[in-house]
Amino acid sequence: MITMEHVCKSYRIAKRNAGFGEACKALFHREYETIHALSDVSFSIHDGEMVGYIGPNGAGKSSTIKILSGILTPDSGTVLVDGRIPYRNRLEHVSRIGVVFGQRSQLWWDVPVIDSFALLKDIYSISNTQYQQSLEELTELLDLKELLRSPARQLSLGQRMRCEIAASLLHRPRILFLDEPTIGLDAVSKLAVREFILKQNKIFGTTVILTTHDMQDIEALASRIILIGKGRILMDGTLDNIKKGNGDIDRTIAELYRSYEIS
Repeated sequence: MITMEHVCKSYRIAKRNAGFGEACKALFHREYETIHALSDVSFSIHDGEMVGYIGPNGAGKSSTIKILSGILTPDSGTVLVDGRIPYRNRLEHVSRIGVVFGQRSQLWWDVPVIDSFALLKDIYSISNTQYQQSLEELTELLDLKELLRSPARQLSLGQRMRCEIAASLLHRPRILFLDEPTIGLDAVSKLAVREFILKQNKIFGTTVILTTHDMQDIEALASRIILIGKGRILMDGTLDNIKKGNGDIDRTIAELYRSYEIS
């Protein structure tokens, strides 16, 4: 289903010291630093798996998701998602996947949510029948009935995230990439989102890759975890592999980060 082999990705970032003089100097002589976001990353994920992709800030999680979703092109290596190369077959690829970035919105800010959904229907060329079925199912499962007529800007963060998840699933993708989907949500909203993702996986066999710093999400959803740090895959296994008795999951992960010197 999903395969990454020896993938590398680097960014060239301009840097300068503070001050007007340094700004003027940078106009004629700019200094750059190369950041190696991904270094020889390889893994495979099978149909229907729910995988937690974890690591500290700057580890390379979002870069991986952006490559898998076709937003970025790797410097080297091969990537296949359901038989497609994401960054070469972008139009076909995006019609088969769903992506939720917790800190970015795909809803139009000033129009009712239902209008954003209608526009996504046209973008993804969803038939009227499938759209109505998907809309009814998602409205019920995510409790959206009272939200659809409100502009996105008037929704709370928890309400908006439920709508974001619905928007990413209107076209019934086989693969769902979730990048911090519960960031900033209250406890009730987090439970609702987790329960929905579990149902989506159970009913439709949706493959889910979840990146998050909330280890409660990982514990509730993921049957497998992949640990990345400093752009390299450090571990691939289950939580049971790293848990010590009934210890707290956050403490367990913090100790894991320290053991790999990536905290």
